[in-house]
Amino acid sequence: MPRTLTDQMDHKITLPEEPLRIVSLVPSQTELLFALGLDEEVVGITKFCVHPEEQFRSKPRIGGTKEVKLDKIHELKPNLIIGNKEENTEEDIRALQEHYPVWMSDINTLNDALEMIRSVGLITGQEAAAEQLAGQIRREFSFLRTEVASQPPVRAAYVIWRKPYMVAGGGTFIHHVMDQAGFRNVFAHQERYPKIPLEEIAMQEPEVILLSSEPYPFRDKHLKEFEIMCPTAQIELVDGELFSWYGNRLLHSGKYLRRLREKLSPSVG
Repeated sequence: MPRTLTDQMDHKITLPEEPLRIVSLVPSQTELLFALGLDEEVVGITKFCVHPEEQFRSKPRIGGTKEVKLDKIHELKPNLIIGNKEENTEEDIRALQEHYPVWMSDINTLNDALEMIRSVGLITGQEAAAEQLAGQIRREFSFLRTEVASQPPVRAAYVIWRKPYMVAGGGTFIHHVMDQAGFRNVFAHQERYPKIPLEEIAMQEPEVILLSSEPYPFRDKHLKEFEIMCPTAQIELVDGELFSWYGNRLLHSGKYLRRLREKLSPSVG
């Protein structure tokens, strides 16, 4: 029986049948689909959908999140496509909407992510599993907020790119996760992901500079340039997936962020 649903961008989509051939255009949502037990139903993923590794190696790939290969998707004959406002281009999504039901997420907060998880569960017939997962994630972040509530917030900059340097600003999911963990984003006044010279990062006097493992793969060799410019800040390499992936990986983010704050507490705050 056909179903009409509303996605997180207020688009109404009609599913004429059960979604048994799903293409996912977003890594964190791809991982979520597999976590909900939809291995057979997922028929296409992007080249960045690296988790789980077994499915990454075996499932057909349809290009990148911003370089979708429409011909490959047409070959897969999906009856549901799942995308994201920020990850995918408007041009690609509009082209796909002409042929398929496309459910879009729009995620800036933890509540947005939990709503997405429940919605994907509803769409795919995995409501119970999705509800259980969302509840576990909510509890983990509740523990995190309780633990950091007694600690002074830590002034932090979260760097996602090099040459040019780019940071996570206000209105981003990363900013919200930082706030949940008691990090006060020194670039909250900037929108989205601005380019910021290293000198300007130093001018904001962060206590901690968080260097993300993605999308730019910061490593130990990059620490020195920040240490020279920001000698009073603690420089920390962090797992970008646990700050920015908004599917089932959030189940591990709460514990990771609690350990990170514990590690930083002797030095800052």
